[in-house]
Amino acid sequence: MRTLKYAILGLINREPMTGYDITREFNSNNLANFWYAKHSQVYPELGRLMEEKLVTCEVVIQGEKLEKKLYSITPEGKAQLLEWLMKNEPLEATPKDVFRLRMYFSDFMTPEELKNQLSLQLEKHILKKKYLTDIMHENHHDQAPAITTPEFGDFMVLEGAIMREESYIAWIQNCLARCPEEEK
Repeated sequence: MRTLKYAILGLINREPMTGYDITREFNSNNLANFWYAKHSQVYPELGRLMEEKLVTCEVVIQGEKLEKKLYSITPEGKAQLLEWLMKNEPLEATPKDVFRLRMYFSDFMTPEELKNQLSLQLEKHILKKKYLTDIMHENHHDQAPAITTPEFGDFMVLEGAIMREESYIAWIQNCLARCPEEEK
């Protein structure tokens, strides 16, 4: 499945955008915390969407000579986006987590090395949670936005990311609590 196809259709469905605008959205705080696409992925996908007649393109003059392509969703593109949104798909495989793989082989570490690795990872996840919480506060999400707004989707995903970090932090703290105290 070309998930990028639907991500781009979703963005363009909100408002017409240039390829640059789409790439910028993928690098924004809203999307980059759970989904990203590179510049080199966006433009070929826009070409496929044009071939499939799911988007149209209008060349707009900006300034004296600068041309930019403004992409809009077609009725067929909107229909495919809505069909994809309503799909009930099975769970995907668990994402790879290099740190958990290292912990699986923790029997090759000394207790001090294990505690050090856990502590370093704990620090990273505490910082990530703070970063996400700061974004939540910057976006004034002290309470959930109205359900019919794009901000509601952002709120749900951000709240889930914060909860994911809280869970990871709790797991690492639990692992650290099971590590033996250093002998003095």
